[in-house]
Amino acid sequence: MDCGIITSKTVLLFLSLVFWAAGAALAYVGAYMIKSYDNFDNFIQDKYTLIPAAIIIGVSVVMFIFGLVGCCATIRESKVGLSFFFLIIMVIFAAEVAALVLSFIYQGKINGDLERSMNDVFTKYDGQDPETKAVDYLQTQLQCCGVKNYTSWSNTTWFRSHNNTVPLSCCKNSTTQCTGRLDQPDLLNQQGCEAKLERLLQDVLGYAMLVILGFAIIKFFGMLSVCVITCKTGSRRSGYQPLYA
Repeated sequence: MDCGIITSKTVLLFLSLVFWAAGAALAYVGAYMIKSYDNFDNFIQDKYTLIPAAIIIGVSVVMFIFGLVGCCATIRESKVGLSFFFLIIMVIFAAEVAALVLSFIYQGKINGDLERSMNDVFTKYDGQDPETKAVDYLQTQLQCCGVKNYTSWSNTTWFRSHNNTVPLSCCKNSTTQCTGRLDQPDLLNQQGCEAKLERLLQDVLGYAMLVILGFAIIKFFGMLSVCVITCKTGSRRSGYQPLYA
């Protein structure tokens, strides 16, 4: 058998396995992105930032299904099957490129959305409603206090109505004597939450973009391999077999 055929079939079989592994990996990345955004959804008003995650999960489902198709088409050298597999790879490649572009677009919008929505949520903090719990969760998980820093609380109704104190979620984890007073800065997390949350979301989005780029490169070589097999076997049509016997 032609060396080019063997190499290309090996690449496509490997690609079929990669489809399954990539499907699992992309499903994890998409779910992780949604979970990360969901944990802080009160601070993110632009829900379109979840579009890349939705695309990633959709692509992962398609990969699981079509990985089997690619494997069968490659082994049996089905011209129809390989053409269909090529179309699948091309569509997924286009979807991954679209997700990559959208990620770049929304990565730049995170900062403005966060500052506006966080100021609004922190101003409404009253210690009881769901948004209050979101603020406490944010400050506890990220070990931060206030929007810009711990002094940002001085502009809120909570601060003025509670003897000039910040919520106890601003206290450092190891501290038991913290009362939330600003004259005890050593007992408080002094860094602001906006910068930390933005960094977290940027890291998640950046990680997702790297994964998408890696799989897009694999798809590109997969399309080349389909072209090689189709061209090489064009002179021996008797070698073609239908996808389904």
